[in-house]
Amino acid sequence: VEESDGMNQAVDSTSVPPSGRADIRETVIRVTGTVQGVGFRPYVWKVATEFGLKGSVRNDSEGVLIQAWGTPANIQALISHLHANTLPLADVTGVEVISDNAADSLPDSFSIISSATGQPLTSVSADAATCPDCLQDTLDPENRRFGYPFTNCTHCGPRFSIIRAIPYDRANTSMQAFTMCPACQREYDDPADRRFHAQPNACPDCGPTLWFTLSGDTSARCPRPEKSSVKAKEKSPAQAVDKNISAIKRAAEIIEDGGIVAIKGIGGFHLACDATNHEAVERLRQRKVRYRKALAIMVQNLAMAEQYVECTQEHCTLLTSPAAPIVLLTKSGTELPENLAPGQNSLGVLLPYTPLHHLLMEKVQRPLVMTSGNRSDEPQCIDNADAINRLAAIADAFLLHDRPIVNRIDDSVINADGQVIRRARGLAPKPMALPPGFTTLPPGFTTGIRPPLKSTTAILATGADLKNTFCLLHQGQAILSQYIGDLHEVATQQDYQRQISLQMSLFGITPEKVAIDAHPDYHSSKAGQALAATLHIPVEPVQHHHAHIAAVMGEHGIPLEHPPVLGIALDGLGFGDKGAFWGGEFLLCDYRNSQRIGRFRPTAMPGGNAAMKEPWRNTFAQLLATGEWNHLSSAFRSEPLMQYLNDKPLEVVQTMIERGLNSPTSSSAGRLFDAVAAALGLCRDEQLHEGEAAMQLQTLAEQWSEQSGFKENRLAVSPYPFALSCADSEKVAGDEVLRELDWRPLWPALLQDLADNKEPGEIACRFHFTLATAIHALVRKLKQDYDFSAIVFSGGVLQNQFLRQQLIQVFADTKQTVYFSQAMPANDGSIALGQALICAARLN
Repeated sequence: VEESDGMNQAVDSTSVPPSGRADIRETVIRVTGTVQGVGFRPYVWKVATEFGLKGSVRNDSEGVLIQAWGTPANIQALISHLHANTLPLADVTGVEVISDNAADSLPDSFSIISSATGQPLTSVSADAATCPDCLQDTLDPENRRFGYPFTNCTHCGPRFSIIRAIPYDRANTSMQAFTMCPACQREYDDPADRRFHAQPNACPDCGPTLWFTLSGDTSARCPRPEKSSVKAKEKSPAQAVDKNISAIKRAAEIIEDGGIVAIKGIGGFHLACDATNHEAVERLRQRKVRYRKALAIMVQNLAMAEQYVECTQEHCTLLTSPAAPIVLLTKSGTELPENLAPGQNSLGVLLPYTPLHHLLMEKVQRPLVMTSGNRSDEPQCIDNADAINRLAAIADAFLLHDRPIVNRIDDSVINADGQVIRRARGLAPKPMALPPGFTTLPPGFTTGIRPPLKSTTAILATGADLKNTFCLLHQGQAILSQYIGDLHEVATQQDYQRQISLQMSLFGITPEKVAIDAHPDYHSSKAGQALAATLHIPVEPVQHHHAHIAAVMGEHGIPLEHPPVLGIALDGLGFGDKGAFWGGEFLLCDYRNSQRIGRFRPTAMPGGNAAMKEPWRNTFAQLLATGEWNHLSSAFRSEPLMQYLNDKPLEVVQTMIERGLNSPTSSSAGRLFDAVAAALGLCRDEQLHEGEAAMQLQTLAEQWSEQSGFKENRLAVSPYPFALSCADSEKVAGDEVLRELDWRPLWPALLQDLADNKEPGEIACRFHFTLATAIHALVRKLKQDYDFSAIVFSGGVLQNQFLRQQLIQVFADTKQTVYFSQAMPANDGSIALGQALICAARLN
């Protein structure tokens, strides 16, 4: 039977032969992937019934199991529809015919039966934004869910945030505490209803309740404690609706008056205030201790978004997807307070993704700051009592509810070009199938659809310390955790440990090996070593930038036995060989091995960690490295940059560099960006968050590019001079030397541009173009000595969309295939994936 768009072309059910005929088959089908909690069983029931099939479908620990009786043509039609799955939240990764035999008898109907237990092998669906049908129910005064902030169905609502165990059934979620009323139970039991087996299904009469409290109300520290058992409420539906609507109305009034409200959502708390109120935004920054880092805004709909940012059809698709991420879009139109995203050309925008958000936005009718409910660098609050304790000094009021959050999960963040920056709510923990060569086909594979692939070793990769995620690899798939955060805070470390334990239990994984970053002082490395010691299993250290490249290789499905690629890692800092600090690296590598064949010429970082916080130190170190400091400081002594530097303790810093006192050298691309940014007057004294100086430099380049026409005509700018050289002392394989990109020639020309009063934006644009041009030149040189057919870019600097665009244009004529990260972060958020793949490859 040919695959069709609809079921109208299926074989007529009246053609099914009577029970016992020789042409009736009994077929058992296994479906794997994200197929639980997404309406997949009712979908199978509907299709199977339409095709006249008999049998059953159920969830189990491996996914969905179907037993179907019918003609071979009708069974094949069912398989074709499973392959062409159109459910919004389902992701079918495998359809396997386990058995297929002639049938002696045939059931009377096709039914949905209870889940089976066993070793968990299926994936967990990510939390999904409110679907149009549920939004309509919530806003319809005639609907029994009118004004209900927890309306959901199988197409939307909480999933990963409320699950405690697999299979994904209500008893294994935080909704176990709420007993459904008769009306909700009827929906839950009806396969034709879109709320059939929607585990969070509820209504005002029986589900979670919202309430409001002022921050100073000490008599109501936790007015509706989260309970382990909540029976159907002793109140009328009308009373429940009034309470929910009243709570949202009071929160809206606080916001409209310039206040800050802490709101409990799906995966954690948010802090919300009026995004059009400069004073409210500044008050939030001071209380949250988040002084300059950009704040995202929530808008009511696409029409409101278009008032403040450039919004193409592609951007609208991202904003309205089930993941409902924060999308970084270029500012335009009506101006908002500059302190929302100071020094930035873009603004993070998201749409309401729960009924609660929709109802709140209906009340305020203006954009709201929607930032994580925590003090800077702490994990997001998820518990009512904890939030009231920790956020009381920030929020003026609280909007709380009594549905427990099991798994903390932040909002996902995506660039305007669709590149994932932070992989969290809506995207995690969706698994990634391992590339060819890491797995073997199971026995009995008979369909043309990718089956579940079997890997032999379970691996835990612990990730890095910044933007941490961890990765579990087993049964042919890699499960990358949601964004955890930076591990230098004790509270985040504790949450990290809890999440590892929870997800190992959730997915039934006991690792047989632990992969860690080679940096011995990372909290993530120490945690991995401690767990390995407890489990008596080996540890596999993995070089930081090799993991960066392997993550992109894995994302794009590059096979295990693929010839070596040229990996280009543009990063802040990573622990390299012999304790060196790397960050601008050219690696000839596959999944198992990595050979460093090129780099940015190392420059001192005077003060060590201080150089990462005070960009002027990097500027001075770069100028000193030219060997022309005395000449340059004299020739340009009247320039503001030199006057600024001369007020710094340069003699002390120079002595530190010359004697190697707390001044490690690094090839870091990130520190080069800091140096150029400080030269242009950006964040010279201090950057208050990671990458601030580089982000402002990018903004200058983008603005000038747009205004000058460089975006359309790259000939309008010539690159700064640079040099290709060989490292003085380091050798690689054989007699070959380590190639270097030498930035010393750049600095006199850049200083001359400053002296000639060139626009800072032009200099920033010229620097970005130079960087792309120089990388291309070194790649051409390396190609003469090494054989590689693909180029793989990764590292945190590749979050810079402007640089990425320059690289794409410069490499447009190359014969090698060029890969960038897209679905996985280019930053350290995907390090764990690379670690897991490298560890698995070395075991293979």
